[in-house]
Amino acid sequence: MRGILYVLILGTMLGNVVLDSSARAQEAPSVEGTQTIAVSERTEDADIERRLTGILASAGWYRGLDVEVKEGIVYLDGATASGNHRDWAGSLAAKTEGVVAVVNRIEVQPEFTLSLTPVIDELGRFGREALTYVPLALLALLVLPLAWLLARLVSALARRLLRKRVASPFLRQVLARAIALPVLLLGIYLILQVAGLTGLAFSVVGGAGMIGIVVSFAFRDIAENFLATLIMSIRQPFRRGDWITVAEHSGIVQSMNARSTVLLSAEGNHIQIPNATIFKTIVINYSTSPGLRTSVDIGIGYDDSVTHAQTLIHQVLTAHEAIIAHPEPMVLVDALGASTVNLKAYFWFDGQTIAGVKLRSAVLRQIKNTLTEAGISMPDEAREIIFPQGVPVVSPSEVSAVEPPQGVATPSTTAPSNVVPASDSADVTSAEGGLETERRAIEQSIGTTTPPEGRTDLLGGNDSTRSHDEPPHQ
Repeated sequence: MRGILYVLILGTMLGNVVLDSSARAQEAPSVEGTQTIAVSERTEDADIERRLTGILASAGWYRGLDVEVKEGIVYLDGATASGNHRDWAGSLAAKTEGVVAVVNRIEVQPEFTLSLTPVIDELGRFGREALTYVPLALLALLVLPLAWLLARLVSALARRLLRKRVASPFLRQVLARAIALPVLLLGIYLILQVAGLTGLAFSVVGGAGMIGIVVSFAFRDIAENFLATLIMSIRQPFRRGDWITVAEHSGIVQSMNARSTVLLSAEGNHIQIPNATIFKTIVINYSTSPGLRTSVDIGIGYDDSVTHAQTLIHQVLTAHEAIIAHPEPMVLVDALGASTVNLKAYFWFDGQTIAGVKLRSAVLRQIKNTLTEAGISMPDEAREIIFPQGVPVVSPSEVSAVEPPQGVATPSTTAPSNVVPASDSADVTSAEGGLETERRAIEQSIGTTTPPEGRTDLLGGNDSTRSHDEPPHQ
């Protein structure tokens, strides 16, 4: 069935070509400027009829031709294969001497003739026209590669000139291509101009604009990420190696491509965040300033001196080698809790080299040691204990009379000692692993692996000294 359908379609197309070619081959000559046809000195209807019949019959374009003249009015009947032949007969009759009016009743009935001659003539004409375009094709093959090579040279030269002025490689690439694009368009314009297809060029440009609109709607997210990458390359909110928090994700900036930015988290995971999301959300960059501030919370008993506790905590902060002296640390009363007076200690440190979580651990350890040695209590949260059966009361004599089971230790009645190990007062312990950041260790063990997006990186500089491994709030 499919083969029969193809044959019918091909036959229909071939018949249309033959009909069109036959009609063109039998085009009637123009009658404009034709002089009035003289018949005799005294024009009679019979003479007009005989004269027109002879002329139209000699043309051979009409079937069943009948010419009748009454009182100077010519009636034409019959059939012809072309509308031009019908019009020509009417014009000829109208210009005949003695004719008052023409009633053209000739019908147009195209003839179907199965002949390959029109097809062969059409193919010959197509071949001759194709030969005329051979020089233009050779010119296109010569100009287009030259224009493309020249555009690449202009792009490379533009990137070299912009290297010192534009830090972002992505922005340099976009600007270089924008500068080189007119060179390629000029080559295409020259080819179309020589070929006489300037109108086609404008049509193609208009069609490309419409296609661009359709494609922009279809690939809106891709276009949005590309524009966000372009703007971020200009504004540069972060650089490679910075520790940032964006879209509830934190990590070290590894690379940025035309679609997303890759972060390396403290757990060693590669996090890809679309650049459009980064552009539209809040970005916290912990690496822009070397000095960072953090805080710790301490609760002391209501019976203890708040001023004395503040002084002791302040001494611990000022004595620690990792805490910056200016701005000076401060210890403030934060709230009055259920069973404690809550103090909050604020202090600054160098975020480039010191890890915030390690420093907080060391500071809390030293504050606990100092307050314990000074006899300042740090009670737990108040709790309510309910005894449904009541509280049994036992006298001291009854307690001493009861012997503990064998193997069970007797509770000590001595007061607990406030003596703490000397290592608790050290600025850093081996368990804390030093106060330095772990950024280099993370990048050496995990960060050297290839991200899912490959090694493409559109970030400008690489300032590794500005980064730290943990944000200050952790």
